[in-house]
Amino acid sequence: MTEPQVWTMIGVFSALMFGTWTIISTLFVRVVRTEIGGLRSEMGGLRGEMGGLRAEMNARFDTVNVKIDGLDRDVQLLMSREFGK
Repeated sequence: MTEPQVWTMIGVFSALMFGTWTIISTLFVRVVRTEIGGLRSEMGGLRGEMGGLRAEMNARFDTVNVKIDGLDRDVQLLMSREFGK
């Protein structure tokens, strides 16, 4: 091979390498953006589920508080009967 042919081959190889790296990096960025978008949409749905869980837990805590208030009332009644206060 002559010197101009070698330089041409070096140029073609370099262009192929840069083109390959450009395509790979572009596709990688697209995949990452898509995955992040999917994660954001899942997190948005999870927020709604967390809100529902919070409401259910608050309702159950309110029920327990009512039962504890009733138990406290009963204990106060028994204490007043037993100790005459």
